[in-house]
Amino acid sequence: MRKTTLFLAACLTLAACGGSGDDSESKETKKKDGEAVAELPDKNPYPSTYIRYPSEDVVITGATVLTGTGTLIENGAVVLHDGKVAAVGAADEVDIPDGAETIDAAGKFVTPGIIDIHSHLGVYPAPSVSSTSDGNEATSPNTAGVWAEHSIWPQDPGFNRALAGGITSLMILPGSANLFGGRTVTIKNVPGRTVQEMKFPDAPYGLKMACGENPKRVYGKSGPSTRMGNFRGYRDGWIDAAAYKKKWDDYAEKIEDGEDADPPSRDLKLETLAMALDGEVRVHMHCYRADEMAQVIDMSEEFGYEISSFQHAVEAYKVADLLAENGTCAAMWADWWGFKLEAYDGVRENAALVAAQSEGCAIIHSDSDVGIQRLNQETAKAMADGNAIGLNITPEEAITWITANPAKAMGILDQTGTLEVGKMGDVVIWSGDPFSVYSQAEKVFIDGALMYDRNDPNINPRSDFELGQLGQGPNGGAGK
Repeated sequence: MRKTTLFLAACLTLAACGGSGDDSESKETKKKDGEAVAELPDKNPYPSTYIRYPSEDVVITGATVLTGTGTLIENGAVVLHDGKVAAVGAADEVDIPDGAETIDAAGKFVTPGIIDIHSHLGVYPAPSVSSTSDGNEATSPNTAGVWAEHSIWPQDPGFNRALAGGITSLMILPGSANLFGGRTVTIKNVPGRTVQEMKFPDAPYGLKMACGENPKRVYGKSGPSTRMGNFRGYRDGWIDAAAYKKKWDDYAEKIEDGEDADPPSRDLKLETLAMALDGEVRVHMHCYRADEMAQVIDMSEEFGYEISSFQHAVEAYKVADLLAENGTCAAMWADWWGFKLEAYDGVRENAALVAAQSEGCAIIHSDSDVGIQRLNQETAKAMADGNAIGLNITPEEAITWITANPAKAMGILDQTGTLEVGKMGDVVIWSGDPFSVYSQAEKVFIDGALMYDRNDPNINPRSDFELGQLGQGPNGGAGK
């Protein structure tokens, strides 16, 4: 099995850290095959340069497997080949490739890699000081032109701590001081010198929006200062975005028809919003109260965009049927409530009641550099609270709240989030039932490569920033 070295040593070459190559398409030119073509903005100017770490064939056998598809397999086996899931099934029915390393996981559990849909790692890194606080561009109610990836510090030790909790992918969002906060980015939880080396290949961008108390309390007399001011700001933004989109559509149409035309002036803020109207950028909206969620859904119908998820969604249980009808996921805490008035009416059964709806999509998220380390335990609490009111939630269902469902909302379910043949080899081996407070993530694979081993200090990544820090020396000893 390949040993994951310290970050400093692992990055001696570009290829070692996924830092070589640029698979983005070249920008369009004015002429193509002798005909004029529209000069459109590059929609991916900062493409992923992620290259998966080397891996060997691995067979994990004898474990209880929660596939993330709603299935539990006793005495199961998972085969990883060439970075992907090659087989999943009963241990006595799965073919073992020649030369594969076999891991005896009897008595243990195996799940897909855990996915956190709401994190601020990197943009609010540790150490938490003003010079590293880069998550909120609190200068205007509409800052849709900013991108979270341009604030991420890849050396944030929080990424390593999250890896030890089984986190293999996560979405980093800007903060919630704005009506339109900016673009989110999805990353693979691997060491990288740049955020582009961590960016999840082909993952769509998200748009962070926020309703309620946060944006209305930031800008004072310049506004918004009320919830009705919030909604005016959203609607003004969507109106401007629709007009901007039409300018570019008209320009492209004129060029296609052989007419001479100059491209419109670019506006980064409206560019992101126009892509959201086109469905190319997914909308994720921080929203606590049920009545506001219902109004936001009405607004999405007014302007013709879709809401991928409501974030925090403390009162989602009150409109769970409405969310399900509209195909909108609710990303929730297990039990956070009462820390401000709009969070007051939270209930511990929130996630379970969302999941109980036909086509309901419940997600447990962290919004915390500490909570991300134990999303399995947060999910266990939410499952237990649902079962306490008779909903009979099984482990094979609950695991989807931190695997398949966030992957669905983030637009990466075709690549990860479940243990299915052909998907990325993002896998966690747990010491026991992942919904037990006594269980820990023992081994974490990302794209088939063993990135973390609780029992092997050589496979326990540390960033350059941590090297030499007290307690972070060789084998966990004090640094010098």
